[in-house]
Amino acid sequence: MKKITILFLFLSVNLTYAQIPNELSKEEKVFGLSTFWQEVNYNYIYFNKINQLEWNKLYTKYIGEVQETENDYEYYRLLQKFCAYLKDGHTNVWFPKEIRDSVFNTNFGAYRLFLTNVDGKAIITRVNESKKAEIPIGTEIVSVNGMAAQQYISEQVRPYISSSTDYIREDLAVTYMLEGYAGTTYQLELKEPNGKIKSLAVTHAKTKEREVFPAFEEKDVLDLKWYENDIAYLALNSFSDWNVSMQFVEKIPELQKAKALIVDLRNNGGGNSRIGKVILHHLTNDTIFYGPKMQSRVHIPTLKAWNRDEYYHDFPYSPDTLGIGDRNLLKTSRIVVPTVILVGNGTASAAEDFLIYADNQKHMTKIGEPTYGSTGQPLLFELPNGGIARVCTKKDTYPDGKEFVGVGIQPDIAVTKGLSDYIENKDPALETAIGYLNEKK
Repeated sequence: MKKITILFLFLSVNLTYAQIPNELSKEEKVFGLSTFWQEVNYNYIYFNKINQLEWNKLYTKYIGEVQETENDYEYYRLLQKFCAYLKDGHTNVWFPKEIRDSVFNTNFGAYRLFLTNVDGKAIITRVNESKKAEIPIGTEIVSVNGMAAQQYISEQVRPYISSSTDYIREDLAVTYMLEGYAGTTYQLELKEPNGKIKSLAVTHAKTKEREVFPAFEEKDVLDLKWYENDIAYLALNSFSDWNVSMQFVEKIPELQKAKALIVDLRNNGGGNSRIGKVILHHLTNDTIFYGPKMQSRVHIPTLKAWNRDEYYHDFPYSPDTLGIGDRNLLKTSRIVVPTVILVGNGTASAAEDFLIYADNQKHMTKIGEPTYGSTGQPLLFELPNGGIARVCTKKDTYPDGKEFVGVGIQPDIAVTKGLSDYIENKDPALETAIGYLNEKK
């Protein structure tokens, strides 16, 4: 019986690989690797922070390895591993669409499993509705394919994660620890919140059941809710579209009734920094706003010949000063009340720039967890057969040069979501914000 099982698993793996695109020639694979290596060499803003000798040795090593990859999926995985060496959240490699459409993370046919890093453990924090009794929220993944979960993450997942901060790499490694191509099977050992141990075999396939538990809250780019004592809750979930700014302006008459305000940026992955800055104009009495300082690399061949090839362009810096017209316009549209800004690991890029503009506002307090710790201007370019990569070309800092990329912007009041909060579906940061504002009033 054991021999039959092993043979079946062997056949299923080979059938899976037979379905994976395998179109790239060895020459195309080397070209794609070299394209990424070259763009990093010329344009990556933090190139001076990496060990360049080790980077080139890795490139030389991968010239041989990419040619031996079994298929296009494994090739792109190796490119992602090469990229992860840079440890930057705005420098990435993505699969071609044909592959991307067949790579699953939470879908396992009869099951949907959403994983979160909770106190260094891989915890199931959402499942499809029909499985909530079978797999309780708070269940821990103890092992994967016979390997302890942390060892599996360390060897099979983390080396492929590109991010600027250690804690985001840990978060993403747990979130994507079961990502794989359609047909990939995992043997899981689970530990339920009550301590019970059980096994579960899952295989990546589309899940028809869309309902999950706990249910996802419907989110628009802007959400406005009210809590007791005239506390307004304003979620700004993106700065990618000017529509969020227009929606905000429409809400101003209602927001002016607030005696306290919560601005939630925890799900804001960024976009256009100008959008956040325009919104912030309404949330303070200031007329001068100090945003991030910016820097990029400059290529001057003669300097390189003189062994002075590290040369940088500092973009002209000046604070954003509101003109008389803007000041008059804002006289009747400001909402300056005790304000909490909710921040977390998902607060990234342009949302972090918003926090720089809002820095040192005495009526504003940041509550939650450290931010994503990555921003910049990515350079996008194509890789063989439809793959896409990007390289970060711009360094942003606080006006005084203080760095937040790689360390994150820290909250004034730290609040972490623990295991019991996930099991009870609580939001401790929001609860802390409400309590804090009630005390301030």
